[in-house]
Amino acid sequence: MIGGYREPLYLLPFDHRQSYVSGLFDWSPPLNENQQRMVADSKQVIYEGFQRAIEDGVPRAAAALLVDEEFGAAIQRDAHARGFNTVLPVEHSGVDEFEFEYGDDYPRHVEEFDPAFAKVLVRYNPGGDAVLNRRQAAKLAQFSAYCEKTKRRFMFELLVPATPAQLEKTGKDKQAYDANLRPALVGQAIRALQEAGVEPDVWKIEGLERREDCQQIAATAQRDGRDGVSCIVLGRGADEAKVVQWLKTAAGVPGFVGFAVGRTSFWDALVEYRAKKIARAEAAHRIAQRYREWMDIFEGTAPA
Repeated sequence: MIGGYREPLYLLPFDHRQSYVSGLFDWSPPLNENQQRMVADSKQVIYEGFQRAIEDGVPRAAAALLVDEEFGAAIQRDAHARGFNTVLPVEHSGVDEFEFEYGDDYPRHVEEFDPAFAKVLVRYNPGGDAVLNRRQAAKLAQFSAYCEKTKRRFMFELLVPATPAQLEKTGKDKQAYDANLRPALVGQAIRALQEAGVEPDVWKIEGLERREDCQQIAATAQRDGRDGVSCIVLGRGADEAKVVQWLKTAAGVPGFVGFAVGRTSFWDALVEYRAKKIARAEAAHRIAQRYREWMDIFEGTAPA
């Protein structure tokens, strides 16, 4: 039996680890205890923004947060205790090949935090290294079977970076790759992973330029009896204009139920907070505003 998730899902992701620490703090691991505490506290600011957004009108049932165990364990526990929808990443951060963050011990970590969704981030290009793809698919099928057995919802963040040959076809134009080659590759990747036994409830899909591409990818995610499987739009750290475009493109497409916009929601506010240009409450307020803005755009209720 293939599961799924059909409800609106407005995700605030801040599970970034290596890129977060290096980009926001200019630090490299290993971090000392004080640095660990400062990173964790900055993620608390994002969590405060998440809570404020719910107070300001983002529906609690649709709202969800994604934060890592390394810097966000306290947030995961508090959010779970308050009844918020939580998503827990299980992948090792900053590597090209999917690995479990805690190796074969991942079930203990998932069970400890009891998230609404367990999530993986995977770089998978069907035109890339076939041996690598098979190796990743085998690990992911194992995790999919674990989620099915334990009745846990499974979220899959699919990144399809261009191969050198694919980039050559577009004259090394990454925007042309995104618009003209990536959509078909995403569909091929989903199909290949499904055939390998990988069955997420929700696919996180990098933003798409055309509505027909959203429709085609949703149809692939839902093929062969997977009617309840859904997609959400990934913000990918893009600027506000691009995120707005992607949200509007996916909005209303059957099978697309929401979004996951992280860095574009919180980065600027945290940079200013770290520089002591704005107070903590103002940083949380700005994050809440951005998060609410994405919801209004996706729902078609934002001012023109």
